[in-house]
Amino acid sequence: MAAPPTRGDTTGAGTKGSNQVAQGTFQGSSFPGNDYAWVAVNSNWTPVGVVNGYSNGIVQVGGSADAAVGSSVCRAGSTTGWHCGTIQARNASVTYPEGTITGLGRTSVCAEPGDSGGSYISGSQAQGVTSGGSGNCSSGGTTYFQPINEILQVYGLTLVTGGGNPPTGCTGYQNTYNGSLASNQNGYQPSSTGYTAGAGVQRICLDGPNGTDYDAYLQKLSGSTWTDVASGTTPNPDEAFTYNGTAGTYRVRVHAYSGSGSYTLGLTRP
Repeated sequence: MAAPPTRGDTTGAGTKGSNQVAQGTFQGSSFPGNDYAWVAVNSNWTPVGVVNGYSNGIVQVGGSADAAVGSSVCRAGSTTGWHCGTIQARNASVTYPEGTITGLGRTSVCAEPGDSGGSYISGSQAQGVTSGGSGNCSSGGTTYFQPINEILQVYGLTLVTGGGNPPTGCTGYQNTYNGSLASNQNGYQPSSTGYTAGAGVQRICLDGPNGTDYDAYLQKLSGSTWTDVASGTTPNPDEAFTYNGTAGTYRVRVHAYSGSGSYTLGLTRP
């Protein structure tokens, strides 16, 4: 995709990423009837073929083949993170105060306010973006998604797949740190003694040397012990993940699983 599709709540406005860095502008929007929009990103951002799976890590996107009714499907959302269920119907309709949306997928996946626009994926196949629904993630509910292929076809976009690499140099992060490792060596950023972070979401990006396998582990200090609380461990040089946690002292361990060379680590913390 030339730029990310999103939910059709507005058009013509500028957008910012979760780190409040300018992201791009809305190029098209359709709501009600449909529930989608798309954003053309600026040079600060590079779309990659992954979904933020929150507690499930980074999920790679392999395509956009429609999953059949009864298939398992998972959803990512900024309020409730990662939740899964099944596709119950295709070509469903839902009515909001603004009007009726048609052609949606209906699922048993829960969602809550703020999850709208999040990715739906079945295995490695992108399915769509969250529209809305009923219920919550405590008692369960029904949620609808706008199919991704319709968005791509309407706007002539191409889905980015097979990725996993964050933007080169980890641009768009609050802080960046550089280092160099030999194979099987560890490095700690910004230092071995760590940094203080408030409660909330931390974003970590690792840009390792091409042809290597570099991993990143977010660690939290408890007493005198460092414990891994989140990680990016794909068999690639680059990693990107988030962690929603409590305030405390943290550090990032960078591990050269195979290969050697210089790396860049991006970090945004509350």
